Amino acid sequence: MNSKPLHIRLFDEVFSGTGIWPAVPAIIVLTVVAVIPFGVLLSLGFSDIVVSRGVIVSQELSLRHLATALADPLYHTTFQRSITLALTTTFFCTLLGFPVAYLFLIGGPWVRRIILVLTIAPILTSGIVRTYAWIVILGGRGVVNGVLMDLGLISAPLRIINTPWAVVIGMVQIHLPIMILPLIAVMSRHDRRLDEASANLGASRLGTLRHVILPLSVPGLGTGASLVFTLSYTTFVVPQLLGGGNYLNAATMIYEQVVYSLEWSKGAVTAMILMATCLIVLALFAWMTHLATGWTRVAQR
Repeated sequence: MNSKPLHIRLFDEVFSGTGIWPAVPAIIVLTVVAVIPFGVLLSLGFSDIVVSRGVIVSQELSLRHLATALADPLYHTTFQRSITLALTTTFFCTLLGFPVAYLFLIGGPWVRRIILVLTIAPILTSGIVRTYAWIVILGGRGVVNGVLMDLGLISAPLRIINTPWAVVIGMVQIHLPIMILPLIAVMSRHDRRLDEASANLGASRLGTLRHVILPLSVPGLGTGASLVFTLSYTTFVVPQLLGGGNYLNAATMIYEQVVYSLEWSKGAVTAMILMATCLIVLALFAWMTHLATGWTRVAQR
């Protein structure tokens, strides 16, 4: 039995880095930036409030706003559009990101450096700047229409901007690096001897890609898909700018309810639905990744 007084033992644990003490700063930060705001969000969502000059003057417990939101067809349409947009963005990011990561795997040192630079450089630029760049590129007098008209392929400018496809294009370009980096991280640990063994067994390069490299890349695909979906599902800037201000998704709905309508309870309920549906989809991604990597757990046994 330790004979030291309690305050001496606590002092020793703090400065020796044992017990729970190393995690205390992270717990404090999470409490301040996550737990407390989420508690405030819950209190606003499950109550009727009266706001005067930006200050809550009365607040009563109520489920009215949640029941109204769940029965409102506008919510159903908005969240369906948001999920469709996020899944579409995730699909195209996966379709475009995997070949880049595969080129990183088979490429030489210079190829890898160039891929890393081209992948990381866009992240260093603000998403708003990149979104405005797409307005210039896709606009009626933008680069795309200008090239097509100079080539004689079209006689009048195409309407690309302020359409759902413009939103998808901007979302894919902005979130593509978020898909590529986890794939590169996973493929960097790839054992080349597995490719040699596959070739010795008579597999073609395509067969090796399908049966060796792709299964080993599933953890990176799951991580990248989860990150891209979360960012796409909760984004506000890209749909607002490339959609022409008329593209209503969950994030823009929350913004309008809180900033324009000053309906804080409705905005809190919408935010809670957004978080709940996002967690459900992420749980599905985790479940599918778990199923796809089941053979690794069997092999380890």
